[in-house]
Amino acid sequence: MLAVAGLIAIGVLLPLVYLLIRAFGASSEMLTNVIFRIRNLRLLGNTLLLTGSVLLFDTLIALPLAYLSVRCRIKARRFITLLGVLPLAMPGYIMAYALLGLGGYNGTFNTMFGWNFPRISGFSGSLIVLTICTFPYLYLNLRTALLGLDQSIEEASRSLGHDAKSTFFKIILPQLKPALLAGGLLVSLHVIGDFGTVSLMRFETFSYALYLQYLSAYDRIYAAWLALMLLALTTGALVLEYRLLKQAIFHRLGRGAAKAKTFLDLGPWTIPAYSFIGILFLVAVVLPVSSISYWMNQTVFAAVAGDLFEAFLNSVKASAPAAVLSTALALPLAYIGVRYRTKLSNPIERVAYLGYATPPLAFALALVFFSLYVSPWLYQTLLLLVIAYSLHFLAEAIGPVRSALYQAPPQLEEAAQSLGYSSIKSFFKVTLPLLRGGIIAAASLVFLSAMKELSITFLLSPIGFDTLALKVWSYTGEAMFAEAAPFALAILLFSALFVGLLFSKEVKKS
Repeated sequence: MLAVAGLIAIGVLLPLVYLLIRAFGASSEMLTNVIFRIRNLRLLGNTLLLTGSVLLFDTLIALPLAYLSVRCRIKARRFITLLGVLPLAMPGYIMAYALLGLGGYNGTFNTMFGWNFPRISGFSGSLIVLTICTFPYLYLNLRTALLGLDQSIEEASRSLGHDAKSTFFKIILPQLKPALLAGGLLVSLHVIGDFGTVSLMRFETFSYALYLQYLSAYDRIYAAWLALMLLALTTGALVLEYRLLKQAIFHRLGRGAAKAKTFLDLGPWTIPAYSFIGILFLVAVVLPVSSISYWMNQTVFAAVAGDLFEAFLNSVKASAPAAVLSTALALPLAYIGVRYRTKLSNPIERVAYLGYATPPLAFALALVFFSLYVSPWLYQTLLLLVIAYSLHFLAEAIGPVRSALYQAPPQLEEAAQSLGYSSIKSFFKVTLPLLRGGIIAAASLVFLSAMKELSITFLLSPIGFDTLALKVWSYTGEAMFAEAAPFALAILLFSALFVGLLFSKEVKKS
């Protein structure tokens, strides 16, 4: 298992190592010109500005929404939970398509209401889209933290004379620091690595610049350095989150029983709370769904039915094998991480998360360079696309498999070995059947993620191999909103399966 896991870790690392070799393969004079460009500072400023702004607005949305759904006496509790996870069904480029389709001379607003709403793009468009698409990551972390927070601490605070406002800022908010940082890290990684939204909104971040540089094809060294700068930003986010949580204590240190769950009356905040929920529902759900529905009605379905079926089939051809391969690769990594914790096994398991934390466009570019140098026959083949999906989404597959392994008693394997089974045979006969639920969940998660993936598909897909994501992105880039609608709706329906599963789990928690 350890040997297989080591080979998988090498598979994740090799393209990134070659990206470093390619980047540093230039002369010192060329490196100076590439690194110290004024444009790089502008790209850095744009990327950090967008990331920081999205984090701010996500917090302003997710924190009150989570508090309302967990701590307040409100009738719409399940609806709030649904609202908190529903935007996950809409990838950024789908939301960008819906937002772009609302405005302009031929947009939804002008056609239906005679209101020539200006088409939002650039920084403001990217901010709106990414805020709507990423606040669920923060909401889910905050909601889980609030559900597990001991309310007796708040009661003690109030008994010492603190009002509700003071208790929230001095007691509750500091206890939410791990959730804020964990959710903020996910949001940051998503925004830094986003390609679909910023490319459609025409806002230059490192991802968009990397895409433009790759298309130009005359300066691949600069493209490699842009990928490394993008990777450096995500690494910085990981290190910052680790350092902020280092040596912090958030659990109970003394004895005592946890306080029974109580709900707060909203009082004069009732109307503002319901207004906040209504506005968020309108912006995050009603407007984009209305835009997609409107353009769907403008589509001559018979004209695109053939392309839709072909794109769907192509998406399945790449996503289904990737789901199977990624789950198979996750098994040895999760197994050594749970059953055989050593100084060597833990770093090997963590390497899988490096592939996931690497921005998709940078990861795809690393595979482009690696395949062209090591095995040119592999470049722009379906096999390379499947491998890229599998390695990038490997971390998503490890989680469910690891959770299932924790629930599978190791004594069963020991009993099987005492009856004469070899260690490998006892794993396949005894442990593997117990992991069926985790394996199905892992494969489903990777399949849905691969169906929505745009960046890796754009760089690595074979020529003429159009998936649902590529169709939406290409049609939207040409302002062909009616033609893009069926493909956007297909992705939306598939993503809704994942959101439905997530919603059912969140409802069970509460």
